[in-house]
Amino acid sequence: MLKVAIIGAGAIAPSHIQAYQEFSERCEIVALCDIYPEKAEKLAADYKLNVNVYSNYKDLIERTDIDLVSVCTPPYTHAETAIDLLNSGKNVLVEKPMASSLEECDAMNEAARKNQKVLSVVAQNRFRTPMMKLKHVLDTKLMGPIVHTQVDSFWWRGHSYYDLWWRGTWEKEGGGCTLNHAVHHIDIFQWMNGMPSEVTAVSSNTSHDNAEVEDLSIAICRYDNGSLAQVTSSVVHHGEEQQLIFQGKHARVSAPWKLKASKSKQNGFPELDQELESKIQKVYDEQPEVQYEGHAGQINDVMLAIEGKKEVLVDGIQGRQTLELITAIYQASSFGESVKLPLNEESLFYTREGVMKHATHFYEKTNSVENFTENKITTGGNYSADL
Repeated sequence: MLKVAIIGAGAIAPSHIQAYQEFSERCEIVALCDIYPEKAEKLAADYKLNVNVYSNYKDLIERTDIDLVSVCTPPYTHAETAIDLLNSGKNVLVEKPMASSLEECDAMNEAARKNQKVLSVVAQNRFRTPMMKLKHVLDTKLMGPIVHTQVDSFWWRGHSYYDLWWRGTWEKEGGGCTLNHAVHHIDIFQWMNGMPSEVTAVSSNTSHDNAEVEDLSIAICRYDNGSLAQVTSSVVHHGEEQQLIFQGKHARVSAPWKLKASKSKQNGFPELDQELESKIQKVYDEQPEVQYEGHAGQINDVMLAIEGKKEVLVDGIQGRQTLELITAIYQASSFGESVKLPLNEESLFYTREGVMKHATHFYEKTNSVENFTENKITTGGNYSADL
């Protein structure tokens, strides 16, 4: 029976609690921690948890009975918290984004390696049936080489969203919609399509003059084989339609699922390739439904890794790659230049201090509230075909 602690009692914490409770025969939540302990007390009451409540995560460090910790705090705290936990012999599941900088990611990965502990970064949308099916289809290469990818990470957040004390600043949130919303789709994009070799981008703040960070960015990614990808990150899109489209030389597939295959007529114009469509659809249909979706799927994956039954799907290396691509978007849009990948210590955006110094500051944060009374949030991930 794995003993679990959760640090951070904010909006995402219930997703972790509910997921752990799906595996009550394998794990038990024994501790909650938040700098506002009354929030942790309320969560414990709401979910009928028999736990110790802490106001400082370092009080958990001394406990030797805790096997796994979910870190659900603001991004600027992730690195220090995760490293301290790993060094104390605990496995760590850290919410996205992995950290505020690539330097911090590297330090977290080194701590996991040194202590031989599992470090996983939340990417719960990988653990959804449409995504697993799409990944399997792409892996078959039936579509031919990918020539163009379209990533629409469309969200909508009102002006007051950035009033929360830690949001809307480069220091504490680490970025805007590209880092904290599109991270879901950028993670899936690089998982399915690999890392590009070059990034060009522009960003803007169109609707949130109470935040330093962007609320809209558009990036173009180039691959060595000539393939291009466009990635739009936004919190200004009403309806929040989200999709990933992969155009292969022979066929097009997407999430939400849509399939189209074309072959050339004698004059070069397209006609339906029914045979290829049938092959691809058969591969898609034969993939089973995932047993556990979202956070539950990822927590099951992490526990299986701790139990020695598999390698974790989303490790710290994967988490770093996602942040590397996001960092390249920020560097490209801030400097108005193309950025070559991979990024290392030579990048002016490698450190948190470098990001804060060089990233575009659109506005000054004008308001700060400790908490919102309404804690219900949307987390995206509706990839059904009837979206």
